[in-house]
Amino acid sequence: MTRLENYICETCGTQHAARETAPTTCRVCADERQYVGWRGQRWTTHDALGRDHAIRIEEEHGLLGLGLTPAFAIDQRAFLLPTDAGNILWESIPLVTPEAVQRLEARGGVDRIIISHPHFYASMAEWSDALGGVPILLHEADRKWVARPHPSIELWSGDELPLSDSVTLIRMGGHFPGSTALHWAAGPRPGGALFSGDMPQVVMDRRHVSFMYSYPNLIPLRTRDVLELRERLSNYSFEDVFGYTWGRVIRGGGRAAVDSSFARFLSAMGYDDGAA
Repeated sequence: MTRLENYICETCGTQHAARETAPTTCRVCADERQYVGWRGQRWTTHDALGRDHAIRIEEEHGLLGLGLTPAFAIDQRAFLLPTDAGNILWESIPLVTPEAVQRLEARGGVDRIIISHPHFYASMAEWSDALGGVPILLHEADRKWVARPHPSIELWSGDELPLSDSVTLIRMGGHFPGSTALHWAAGPRPGGALFSGDMPQVVMDRRHVSFMYSYPNLIPLRTRDVLELRERLSNYSFEDVFGYTWGRVIRGGGRAAVDSSFARFLSAMGYDDGAA
């Protein structure tokens, strides 16, 4: 009997529904926001990935972070956020290990998984199962990108979803229709933080963010989408901005950095409404 496998795309790290043979194409990578690897479409499995990769578990600015070592696919890292809305695993990574699960459980476990956008869905179902079937919260606008359906997936809609007095999910749009950021007003330190995923993305100088429809293919976001995003974020204050991977953090002055980045980007796109 042929064994069913949940194949993982080597370029984006998305785990797919179980099947006998690897898919011909990863839809996530075939989309213009991503790309098919230069060696062509290649696949691995969870077991195979675990043989040559491990989970990097480190504290980053007071939060427990998890990523892969050596780097794999998009190389995002996840965070455990101990909030008044429960313990949130923000983002997902392609590999699950018993050690990582034990480290999370030692911090009180995980109450729900929340993911910013489809490029980081990764092995979200594998993580939910390993953590006891915890719910996975995704924006309904991106439902078509779920490559491995799972009963723990819960969809939310609208532009905002308050989870507690201090935690709110914000639909950013732009990069994907359901691109989501998490605003944590009470933490992880005074002044609060924005966990932005890819929208906006913390850039290499760690003093600005940028707004792209495709990051690897360098397609900028439309001006109208940036203006809508600026309006959506206008009522939120935060000191820090946590980007998608290790080190991509604006530490202090986050609100001002995002505001100046809006002005810089809009000016570069030839738009001036007097806000700069």
